[in-house]
Amino acid sequence: MKFYLGLFLMMTLLVSCANNNWRTASRESAGMAADPVMHKEAVIEVYAADAFSWRGWFAVHSWIAVKDKDAAEYTVFEVVGWRINSGLPALLQYQTSTPDRFWYGAQPQKLLSIQGDKAAVLIPKIVDAVSRYPWANEYTVFPGPNSNTFPAWIALQVPELELVLPFSAIGSGYAD
Repeated sequence: MKFYLGLFLMMTLLVSCANNNWRTASRESAGMAADPVMHKEAVIEVYAADAFSWRGWFAVHSWIAVKDKDAAEYTVFEVVGWRINSGLPALLQYQTSTPDRFWYGAQPQKLLSIQGDKAAVLIPKIVDAVSRYPWANEYTVFPGPNSNTFPAWIALQVPELELVLPFSAIGSGYAD
């Protein structure tokens, strides 16, 4: 009986910790990215936010955003597992003025920011590496490839980024 009571309490806690407003919050900027219309320089930024629901206690989801000089929007590259179930590639690329959006209600952290001439030189290298990402059509939560494997692999291809992912970037070691 104690086991079932404990299990019930744990499930209740897990469900109550889920952000029920993630659909709205996922569209909002965290206010960390430079406005692409006002900020004309080239920009590279890497973000990570707690994974969805209870998984955020242990892991983050990470993504890469780039903006060419004078571009009006950022290009965001990320890997999303649910796309596989829909018959789509896990690797997603889209244009946005808010690359620092909340991830299922979780506020992102900026892991890396490079601006100006260095960013302008590295962006083509990143785009080339994205086109060669070997697991674009695969996703496995553990050990990978997953959303953290992607930026880790890009970092190996473009070492000048000097990108260091957090310990909670589960799956980043898959790229080694």
